[in-house]
Amino acid sequence: MCVELAALLVQRFAAGRLLPFDDARDALHVADDLDAHPSSLRAVSASPSQSVTGARLELHDGRILAWREYGSPDGRPILRFQGTPGSRNSRHPHEDSYARLDVRVIVADRPGYGESTRLPKRGISIVADDAAQLLDHLGLDRVHVIGGSGGGPHALAFAARHPERARAVTVVVGGVPLEEADTVGLIGLNRAGWYAAREGWDAMFELLAPVREELLHDPLAQFRSVMDATPESDRAVMEDPDWQRVFLEDVTEALRPGAKGWADEGIALLGSWDFDPADVRCSVTWWHGENDANSPIVAVRRLVSSLNDVDLRVWDDSGHLEPFRRHDEIIEELLSR
Repeated sequence: MCVELAALLVQRFAAGRLLPFDDARDALHVADDLDAHPSSLRAVSASPSQSVTGARLELHDGRILAWREYGSPDGRPILRFQGTPGSRNSRHPHEDSYARLDVRVIVADRPGYGESTRLPKRGISIVADDAAQLLDHLGLDRVHVIGGSGGGPHALAFAARHPERARAVTVVVGGVPLEEADTVGLIGLNRAGWYAAREGWDAMFELLAPVREELLHDPLAQFRSVMDATPESDRAVMEDPDWQRVFLEDVTEALRPGAKGWADEGIALLGSWDFDPADVRCSVTWWHGENDANSPIVAVRRLVSSLNDVDLRVWDDSGHLEPFRRHDEIIEELLSR
């Protein structure tokens, strides 16, 4: 149903205003029930690897930030901002690569996801500031930074707001500001999200709440449905059992508290950013697929032109999930800077 809802929202937003429709409202009631009774979730979610460590941190404003670490405790620290929607369970399925690369990867739930406290009306920059507090808590001064998909803007925000703490940044298939013309050819949910962001938070929540319910009911089937316009290379990744295992752990934990945190992030990412990418002073390597149907390459090139020290590397004939195949190459390049 999520693709049909997305298509309907595109039509309604493009017409100039959001009109009510029964299917979305009924789905919202289901999502509200899941918010109140998380034990009713029918998705299969395996426990994360036992090699993982993590905890909760009380931030200066009283919110809770939950995080996990992967890899070598004494390895070179990498602050990782995961995609949208995503949780602290996000990681590459082949965790032995972290030990082989001698890295310590730190991943936190953003506000409203997993076990981190929601922050209504939050922007992108607050996530960067939360991450700086986490690094203080961990006794880490400077780190390498990586952000994928919806995590890309958060990685840039961290480098812009805390330049003394970012050694280098890598953005992988990162989200970027879009113009209406950029939405043609996007997956239906992202295109509908762009229109919803112009209407406001209520419209974004109305779009995402039923999608959340479907993702929790049958995560793999509904993700394939959401990724309706994705290239064949992405579909092949979605059939990989290791990718599926981590995807289940990640998305079910991210959306367990409800759809409000996802809606907050949708507005933050698809509206006006609350930081200037031109303020990023460290080196940035940006990896992107030429055929990415989640974040169009034409908009990526526009954003990249505003960065001071950037190396754009484009994968031909590849889409949004190509980083799954390129993990070690991406990390090794980041650590070289």
